[in-house]
Amino acid sequence: MRRRTTAALAASTVLGAGAAVGAVVAGRWAGDTALSVARPQRPAGFGRATLVVHATTDDRITLTRTLDSVRPGTYGIIARACHAVVGPVLDVPVAPHSVVRRLERVNRGELIPGTTVELTPQLHRGDPTALGIAHTDVSIPAEQGTLPAWFVEGDRDTWIIALHGLGATREHPLNLLPFLHDHRFPVLVPGYRGDPGAPRPADRVSRLGAAEWHDADAALRHAVGRGAERVVLYGWSAGAAMALRAARHSPDRDRLCGLVLDSPVLDPEATLRALAADRGVPRPLLPLAVRAARGGFGLDPGDRPPENPLASRGTPLPVLVLHGPADTIAPWDASRALAARHPEAVTLHSVPDAQHAALWNADPAAYEERLRHFLTPLM
Repeated sequence: MRRRTTAALAASTVLGAGAAVGAVVAGRWAGDTALSVARPQRPAGFGRATLVVHATTDDRITLTRTLDSVRPGTYGIIARACHAVVGPVLDVPVAPHSVVRRLERVNRGELIPGTTVELTPQLHRGDPTALGIAHTDVSIPAEQGTLPAWFVEGDRDTWIIALHGLGATREHPLNLLPFLHDHRFPVLVPGYRGDPGAPRPADRVSRLGAAEWHDADAALRHAVGRGAERVVLYGWSAGAAMALRAARHSPDRDRLCGLVLDSPVLDPEATLRALAADRGVPRPLLPLAVRAARGGFGLDPGDRPPENPLASRGTPLPVLVLHGPADTIAPWDASRALAARHPEAVTLHSVPDAQHAALWNADPAAYEERLRHFLTPLM
């Protein structure tokens, strides 16, 4: 009896240890999948399911009907050898399950029926020259190495520093570049750690802005060193979290005159869970992803970006938050609560039926008008 009891205890111990190791491995995989910057990712929030091109004409395209493919607005569609831009929904046939959108243009390749494509908020490929806008390639010294950046000249003293978000690239801010250029702002669009051409984190995972803000600080220092009298940090998603942290901690924060936060990551733990689900992690493993982020990656999911950052002069910075209740990656409620707590500084603009960091895509004219109203006093 004693031998059987001892054997049972030993077996339980081995099995328990095996389960613990398995949980660690599964958690590490789940956390890495959620936060990885080791390979190109689709912009966060755009579903994992691919769409099929069913038919095209000169100005129309028929796609698989999904929640994303019926959203209002203008989007890019990408395939292995093709990039195009689609506009508003024109028809939603009862059968088959498809949607007809306006085909704005095909930038590269050919849209052949049967081709699988993905939807993206990034309308442009390449650099600002794709928009006919002259720019200079610059290198910015930063904490972990040199950051690549595009600089577009303007004759105002207020610069815009544009910080892209999760799963996106420097091509995402190109959506707003014509608007900013038309208003004569100097615009700096830096890459940051994890981006192509920029230093890679040793473990190749994102910190959701908690570490990356140092690169925003380097971009701010670069702008000030080249004559920027005032600077607006304009961040999408985790780029917005970077902007908030830089506004609190940067030695050059006194040069900031405003923040624009599009779909800001204000609740890192909620965003971590949402990213994991968005990238295919099974629901039972989501708590393990959070645990792995905290233990293996050194990310504290409870470490939220600072609220209502103050410039050194002690005056609250004006902040424009653009967000929407349909965001599946960064909780809308966090932005609404931020605006309610700081009405003296924060203006919240809601964009309904828009996915994470795709608010401009949903209604470019309304978005740009809200942005113009906010930026005009800061010029």
